[in-house]
Amino acid sequence: MDSQGIDWNKVWKDTLEKQLALNRNVDCSSIWHGEKNARQFWRMFQDDKARAVTEKRIKDLKLSPDSRVLDIGSGPGTLAIPIARQVAHVTAVEPSDGMMNVMQENIKEYGIENIDTVHKDWEAVDVRSDLSAPYDVVFASYSLGMKDIRASIRKMMDASSKYIYLYWFAGETSWDIHSRKLWPSLHGCEYQPAPKCNVLYNVLYDMEIYPNVSVFPFEHIHRYANFEEAVEDFKSYYNVTSDSQETVLRDYLEGILEPDNGNLIQRGWSTRVKMWWEI
Repeated sequence: MDSQGIDWNKVWKDTLEKQLALNRNVDCSSIWHGEKNARQFWRMFQDDKARAVTEKRIKDLKLSPDSRVLDIGSGPGTLAIPIARQVAHVTAVEPSDGMMNVMQENIKEYGIENIDTVHKDWEAVDVRSDLSAPYDVVFASYSLGMKDIRASIRKMMDASSKYIYLYWFAGETSWDIHSRKLWPSLHGCEYQPAPKCNVLYNVLYDMEIYPNVSVFPFEHIHRYANFEEAVEDFKSYYNVTSDSQETVLRDYLEGILEPDNGNLIQRGWSTRVKMWWEI
Protein backbone atom coordinates (compact mmCIF):
# COMPACT_ATOMS: atom_id res chain seq x y z
CA MET A 1 0.00 0.00 0.00
CA ASP A 2 1.21 3.49 -0.82
CA SER A 3 1.52 5.18 2.57
CA GLN A 4 1.26 8.58 0.89
CA GLY A 5 -2.35 7.77 0.04
CA ILE A 6 -3.37 7.02 3.63
CA ASP A 7 -5.49 9.50 5.55
CA TRP A 8 -3.82 8.98 8.94
CA ASN A 9 -6.29 11.22 10.72
CA LYS A 10 -9.08 8.92 9.51
CA VAL A 11 -7.09 5.86 10.62
CA TRP A 12 -6.85 7.41 14.10
CA LYS A 13 -10.55 8.29 14.17
CA ASP A 14 -11.73 4.92 12.82
CA THR A 15 -9.59 3.04 15.35
CA LEU A 16 -10.98 5.06 18.25
CA GLU A 17 -14.55 4.57 17.03
CA LYS A 18 -13.98 0.83 16.69
CA GLN A 19 -12.46 0.80 20.17
CA LEU A 20 -15.53 2.48 21.66
CA ALA A 21 -17.89 0.13 19.82
CA LEU A 22 -16.12 -3.11 20.75
CA ASN A 23 -15.05 -2.02 24.21
CA ARG A 24 -18.55 -1.09 25.32
CA ASN A 25 -17.89 2.67 25.34
CA VAL A 26 -15.03 2.38 27.80
CA ASP A 27 -12.52 5.09 26.92
CA CYS A 28 -9.71 6.99 28.62
CA SER A 29 -12.13 9.60 29.96
CA SER A 30 -15.15 7.61 31.11
CA ILE A 31 -13.06 5.43 33.45
CA TRP A 32 -12.33 8.47 35.60
CA HIS A 33 -15.79 9.94 36.12
CA GLY A 34 -15.92 8.36 39.59
CA GLU A 35 -13.91 10.08 42.32
CA LYS A 36 -12.83 6.75 43.82
CA ASN A 37 -10.92 5.81 40.66
CA ALA A 38 -9.50 9.33 40.39
CA ARG A 39 -8.18 9.20 43.95
CA GLN A 40 -6.65 5.79 43.30
CA PHE A 41 -4.88 7.25 40.25
CA TRP A 42 -3.55 10.17 42.32
CA ARG A 43 -2.24 7.80 45.04
CA MET A 44 -0.49 5.68 42.41
CA PHE A 45 1.80 8.61 41.59
CA GLN A 46 2.61 9.66 45.16
CA ASP A 47 5.28 7.14 46.17
CA ASP A 48 8.97 8.03 45.90
CA LYS A 49 9.60 6.13 42.65
CA ALA A 50 6.58 7.63 40.89
CA ARG A 51 7.46 11.12 42.10
CA ALA A 52 10.97 10.74 40.70
CA VAL A 53 9.47 9.88 37.30
CA THR A 54 7.16 12.89 37.51
CA GLU A 55 10.06 15.18 38.44
CA LYS A 56 12.10 13.93 35.49
CA ARG A 57 9.22 14.51 33.09
CA ILE A 58 8.78 18.06 34.37
CA LYS A 59 12.53 18.69 34.16
CA ASP A 60 12.45 17.67 30.49
CA LEU A 61 9.91 20.42 29.70
CA LYS A 62 11.28 23.82 28.74
CA LEU A 63 9.97 25.70 31.75
CA SER A 64 11.05 28.92 33.47
CA PRO A 65 9.64 30.92 36.41
CA ASP A 66 7.84 33.13 33.86
CA SER A 67 6.30 30.26 31.89
CA ARG A 68 2.59 30.00 31.22
CA VAL A 69 1.59 26.35 30.81
CA LEU A 70 -1.45 24.52 29.39
CA ASP A 71 -2.00 20.95 30.62
CA ILE A 72 -4.52 19.10 28.42
CA GLY A 73 -6.09 16.13 30.19
CA SER A 74 -4.61 17.03 33.54
CA GLY A 75 -6.25 14.30 35.57
CA PRO A 76 -6.11 14.98 39.34
CA GLY A 77 -3.23 17.42 38.87
CA THR A 78 -0.40 14.89 38.77
CA LEU A 79 1.74 17.27 36.69
CA ALA A 80 -0.19 20.54 36.95
CA ILE A 81 0.26 20.89 40.71
CA PRO A 82 4.06 20.39 40.89
CA ILE A 83 4.52 22.46 37.71
CA ALA A 84 2.51 25.33 39.23
CA ARG A 85 5.15 25.66 41.95
CA GLN A 86 7.78 26.36 39.28
CA VAL A 87 6.00 28.65 36.80
CA ALA A 88 3.86 31.77 36.62
CA HIS A 89 0.57 30.18 35.56
CA VAL A 90 -1.04 26.84 34.67
CA THR A 91 -4.35 26.19 32.93
CA ALA A 92 -5.55 22.60 33.45
CA VAL A 93 -8.15 21.16 31.05
CA GLU A 94 -9.89 18.00 32.26
CA PRO A 95 -13.18 16.45 31.02
CA SER A 96 -13.82 13.78 33.68
CA ASP A 97 -15.96 14.69 36.68
CA GLY A 98 -14.00 12.54 39.13
CA MET A 99 -10.59 13.79 38.03
CA MET A 100 -11.72 17.42 38.08
CA ASN A 101 -13.21 17.11 41.57
CA VAL A 102 -10.07 15.47 42.95
CA MET A 103 -7.86 18.06 41.26
CA GLN A 104 -9.88 20.87 42.86
CA GLU A 105 -9.40 19.17 46.24
CA ASN A 106 -5.67 18.86 45.63
CA ILE A 107 -5.34 22.49 44.54
CA LYS A 108 -6.99 23.55 47.80
CA GLU A 109 -5.02 21.12 49.94
CA TYR A 110 -1.66 22.19 48.51
CA GLY A 111 -2.55 25.89 48.55
CA ILE A 112 -1.97 26.39 44.82
CA GLU A 113 -3.24 29.77 43.62
CA ASN A 114 -1.94 30.01 40.05
CA ILE A 115 -3.98 27.21 38.39
CA ASP A 116 -7.10 27.87 36.33
CA THR A 117 -9.25 24.82 35.53
CA VAL A 118 -11.42 24.15 32.50
CA HIS A 119 -13.90 21.29 32.91
CA LYS A 120 -14.29 20.34 29.25
CA ASP A 121 -13.20 17.85 26.64
CA TRP A 122 -10.35 19.36 24.61
CA GLU A 123 -12.35 19.06 21.39
CA ALA A 124 -15.07 21.24 22.97
CA VAL A 125 -12.65 23.91 24.23
CA ASP A 126 -12.64 27.30 22.53
CA VAL A 127 -9.16 28.83 22.64
CA ARG A 128 -10.44 32.41 22.79
CA SER A 129 -13.28 32.07 25.29
CA ASP A 130 -12.14 29.16 27.53
CA LEU A 131 -8.39 29.77 27.77
CA SER A 132 -5.99 32.61 28.45
CA ALA A 133 -3.71 31.91 25.49
CA PRO A 134 -1.01 32.06 24.38
CA TYR A 135 0.98 29.59 26.51
CA ASP A 136 4.72 29.06 26.43
CA VAL A 137 4.30 25.31 26.90
CA VAL A 138 1.32 23.20 25.85
CA PHE A 139 1.32 19.49 26.62
CA ALA A 140 -0.98 16.48 26.58
CA SER A 141 0.30 13.64 28.73
CA TYR A 142 -1.33 10.33 27.72
CA SER A 143 -4.62 12.14 27.11
CA LEU A 144 -4.98 11.94 23.34
CA GLY A 145 -8.33 10.18 23.15
CA MET A 146 -9.52 12.81 20.68
CA LYS A 147 -11.31 11.56 17.59
CA ASP A 148 -10.16 14.34 15.29
CA ILE A 149 -6.53 14.34 16.36
CA ARG A 150 -5.44 16.64 13.53
CA ALA A 151 -7.92 19.39 14.52
CA SER A 152 -6.98 18.87 18.17
CA ILE A 153 -3.29 19.39 17.40
CA ARG A 154 -4.07 22.50 15.37
CA LYS A 155 -5.96 23.87 18.36
CA MET A 156 -2.92 23.17 20.55
CA MET A 157 -0.82 25.14 18.10
CA ASP A 158 -3.33 28.00 18.22
CA ALA A 159 -2.91 28.05 22.01
CA SER A 160 0.90 27.86 22.04
CA SER A 161 3.52 30.52 21.41
CA LYS A 162 6.57 28.26 21.87
CA TYR A 163 6.47 24.52 22.58
CA ILE A 164 4.10 21.55 22.27
CA TYR A 165 4.70 18.17 23.91
CA LEU A 166 2.67 15.01 23.21
CA TYR A 167 3.08 11.80 25.22
CA TRP A 168 1.65 8.53 23.90
CA PHE A 169 2.23 4.78 23.60
CA ALA A 170 4.27 2.54 21.32
CA GLY A 171 3.32 -1.08 20.81
CA GLU A 172 1.18 -3.24 23.07
CA THR A 173 0.83 -2.10 26.66
CA SER A 174 0.33 -4.39 29.64
CA TRP A 175 -3.34 -3.37 29.86
CA ASP A 176 -3.74 -4.17 26.16
CA ILE A 177 -2.38 -7.65 26.90
CA HIS A 178 -4.70 -8.16 29.89
CA SER A 179 -7.69 -6.79 27.98
CA ARG A 180 -6.96 -8.95 24.94
CA LYS A 181 -7.07 -12.02 27.20
CA LEU A 182 -10.12 -10.96 29.19
CA TRP A 183 -12.41 -9.31 26.64
CA PRO A 184 -13.71 -12.44 24.86
CA SER A 185 -14.72 -13.99 28.20
CA LEU A 186 -16.16 -10.77 29.58
CA HIS A 187 -17.89 -9.36 26.50
CA GLY A 188 -17.90 -12.02 23.80
CA CYS A 189 -15.75 -10.10 21.34
CA GLU A 190 -12.15 -9.17 20.65
CA TYR A 191 -10.52 -6.24 22.38
CA GLN A 192 -9.62 -3.20 20.27
CA PRO A 193 -6.63 -1.17 21.47
CA ALA A 194 -6.31 2.55 20.91
CA PRO A 195 -4.21 3.84 18.00
CA LYS A 196 -0.52 4.09 18.82
CA CYS A 197 2.30 6.54 18.16
CA ASN A 198 2.94 5.35 14.60
CA VAL A 199 -0.42 6.78 13.55
CA LEU A 200 0.18 9.94 15.55
CA TYR A 201 3.57 10.50 13.96
CA ASN A 202 2.12 10.14 10.48
CA VAL A 203 -0.65 12.63 11.28
CA LEU A 204 2.03 15.12 12.35
CA TYR A 205 4.14 14.36 9.28
CA ASP A 206 1.19 15.04 6.98
CA MET A 207 0.76 18.37 8.80
CA GLU A 208 4.40 19.15 7.96
CA ILE A 209 5.33 18.86 11.62
CA TYR A 210 8.54 16.91 12.18
CA PRO A 211 8.79 16.46 15.95
CA ASN A 212 11.68 15.49 18.16
CA VAL A 213 11.02 11.93 19.35
CA SER A 214 12.23 10.03 22.40
CA VAL A 215 11.20 6.51 23.38
CA PHE A 216 11.42 5.09 26.89
CA PRO A 217 10.11 2.16 28.96
CA PHE A 218 7.78 2.85 31.85
CA GLU A 219 6.58 0.72 34.77
CA HIS A 220 3.70 1.70 36.99
CA ILE A 221 2.27 -0.14 39.97
CA HIS A 222 -1.33 -0.36 41.10
CA ARG A 223 -1.29 -0.89 44.88
CA TYR A 224 -4.24 -2.16 46.89
CA ALA A 225 -4.87 -2.76 50.57
CA ASN A 226 -6.74 -5.99 49.84
CA PHE A 227 -8.20 -8.13 47.07
CA GLU A 228 -11.68 -6.57 47.24
CA GLU A 229 -10.25 -3.10 46.66
CA ALA A 230 -8.44 -4.38 43.57
CA VAL A 231 -11.61 -6.00 42.21
CA GLU A 232 -13.61 -2.79 42.63
CA ASP A 233 -10.92 -0.75 40.88
CA PHE A 234 -10.50 -3.05 37.89
CA LYS A 235 -14.25 -3.47 37.36
CA SER A 236 -14.32 -0.02 35.76
CA TYR A 237 -11.27 -0.71 33.59
CA TYR A 238 -12.91 -3.81 32.12
CA ASN A 239 -16.54 -2.61 32.18
CA VAL A 240 -17.62 -5.40 34.55
CA THR A 241 -21.30 -5.06 35.48
CA SER A 242 -22.63 -8.61 36.06
CA ASP A 243 -21.89 -11.30 38.66
CA SER A 244 -20.64 -13.69 35.97
CA GLN A 245 -18.24 -11.06 34.62
CA GLU A 246 -16.99 -10.35 38.13
CA THR A 247 -16.24 -14.05 38.62
CA VAL A 248 -14.09 -14.02 35.46
CA LEU A 249 -12.28 -10.89 36.67
CA ARG A 250 -11.67 -12.31 40.13
CA ASP A 251 -10.18 -15.49 38.70
CA TYR A 252 -7.89 -13.44 36.46
CA LEU A 253 -6.76 -11.08 39.21
CA GLU A 254 -5.89 -14.05 41.41
CA GLY A 255 -3.26 -14.92 38.82
CA ILE A 256 -1.68 -11.50 38.31
CA LEU A 257 -1.76 -9.72 41.68
CA GLU A 258 1.42 -9.99 43.78
CA PRO A 259 1.82 -9.65 47.57
CA ASP A 260 4.04 -6.73 48.59
CA ASN A 261 4.58 -5.53 52.17
CA GLY A 262 1.07 -6.41 53.27
CA ASN A 263 -0.55 -5.04 50.11
CA LEU A 264 -1.40 -6.45 46.72
CA ILE A 265 0.16 -4.94 43.62
CA GLN A 266 -0.36 -5.23 39.90
CA ARG A 267 2.65 -4.26 37.81
CA GLY A 268 2.02 -2.53 34.54
CA TRP A 269 4.48 -1.67 31.81
CA SER A 270 4.57 0.00 28.45
CA THR A 271 6.86 1.63 25.92
CA ARG A 272 6.16 5.33 25.81
CA VAL A 273 6.95 8.11 23.38
CA LYS A 274 7.45 11.83 23.80
CA MET A 275 7.05 13.98 20.68
CA TRP A 276 7.75 17.68 20.91
CA TRP A 277 8.39 20.63 18.64
CA GLU A 278 8.80 24.37 18.71
CA ILE A 279 6.19 26.59 17.06
